[in-house]
Amino acid sequence: MAELPFVDTHFHLHDMKHPKLRYRWLEPDAAHGFLPDTDPLKAQRYRIKDYLAEIRFSNVPKAIHVQAAVDTPDPVAETEWLQAFADETGYPHGIVAECHLARPDAAAVLDRHLQFANVRGVRNFGEGRYLVDAAWRRGFAELGPRNLVSCIDTRVELAADLLDLARAFPGTTICVDHCAIPMARDPASFRQWRAAMDEMAKGPNVVMKISGLGMRDPLWTVETIRPYVLGSIEAFGVDRVVFGTNWPVDRMFSSYPDVINAYAEIIAPFTREEQTKMFSGNAERIFRI
Repeated sequence: MAELPFVDTHFHLHDMKHPKLRYRWLEPDAAHGFLPDTDPLKAQRYRIKDYLAEIRFSNVPKAIHVQAAVDTPDPVAETEWLQAFADETGYPHGIVAECHLARPDAAAVLDRHLQFANVRGVRNFGEGRYLVDAAWRRGFAELGPRNLVSCIDTRVELAADLLDLARAFPGTTICVDHCAIPMARDPASFRQWRAAMDEMAKGPNVVMKISGLGMRDPLWTVETIRPYVLGSIEAFGVDRVVFGTNWPVDRMFSSYPDVINAYAEIIAPFTREEQTKMFSGNAERIFRI
């Protein structure tokens, strides 16, 4: 068990038999955008009892679910499903819901999400340079007044767009998922990634989620992920990083305790106060859980 309590800021549930939810990326013939083989994930369901069974010896007092249903006609259906688990078990403590921000009904969908007590943020996948798209930004403008965190799936090549978004909406907290997914792990790519971290960190309202590092490093070790964990902390500081597991996606690459213990080993040189901030305090503050 990890010595310090760990708040998991990124996990997913799914139920392929749910009558209202669709998980396009988990359908039998679906191909992921960059993961070469997702067949190990394509179980009929991974529900809250399955997640709780995996974290029970890992000192995880709180966790945040990030939207997993894709192509669901009404994204609020996923939030309703998750809130029922939260009401029953306490998990998830926070919900990052889906809202298609470029659509005219974005504000109305956000308000429907907010009928559920544990909603804390929104994630919306987009194509190309969607972060600078005018229609998408009109929907994004609705997040700040509702005190919702924007969890953004982006890449290092779009660091300038991310910073521009952060500066345009300084009152909205932006949480970049999965260290901006460093796709290649060679030295030149690392230098590009590290520069992108510094660029995004110029926005004081941007925080970095250290998670999902196994997706492009399936045989990861503590030493192979160490530069990305420490690079994120160097860029953003101990007050603007949170940790997540990306479970059950990263389950394809290790066990749950492996991930947390690796994080704990890497940040061991920091003070106890700094470790606590990164493992739990920042997540509790940023996501209000």
